[in-house]
Amino acid sequence: MTAEIKKPKKTTTKIVKPAVKKVVKKKAVEKKPEIEEKEKIEVVEEKTPEEKKSGYLYAIGRRKEAIATVKLHKNGKGKITVNGKVYTEYFPTGDMEQIVSGPLKSVGQADKVDIEAKSYGGGLRGQSEAVRLGISRALVLLNINFKKNLRKAGYLTRDPRVKERKKPGLKKARRAPQWQKR
Repeated sequence: MTAEIKKPKKTTTKIVKPAVKKVVKKKAVEKKPEIEEKEKIEVVEEKTPEEKKSGYLYAIGRRKEAIATVKLHKNGKGKITVNGKVYTEYFPTGDMEQIVSGPLKSVGQADKVDIEAKSYGGGLRGQSEAVRLGISRALVLLNINFKKNLRKAGYLTRDPRVKERKKPGLKKARRAPQWQKR
């Protein structure tokens, strides 16, 4: 006779949780005529997280050492202020005024939005171009369809040219000292 070795059976225990009864309360629903419901339907536009916080769109523009923070207010009258002043007072020449107002005119929003910009660093020319880039970026946030026209006009391109650093042994970035024979 062969001896059979019996292996102990593995036992598993299941923990049974008591059944929880779910109570569903029915709310009393008043039935109204369907005509009134159809009249109350509103079209709701989805707002970006920036718009939900406040009533303006925010963008930053840079040029050389200048930085401009721009707030674009919808439903405006075309008022542009830079550092608390009207932009025609802040930027002295007509050339700089055209630089700032260029993006608004190219997309036809010159009299429909208000612009509030704070600019610092660099010179007035750099600040005006920084404000222009900030306005352009804010307009794209307002309506993505403006991007094509603004890109074509060159308003969305950040100008990468900055002052080159001074190298050791030179007077400026590239200016060498005057050569001496003796």
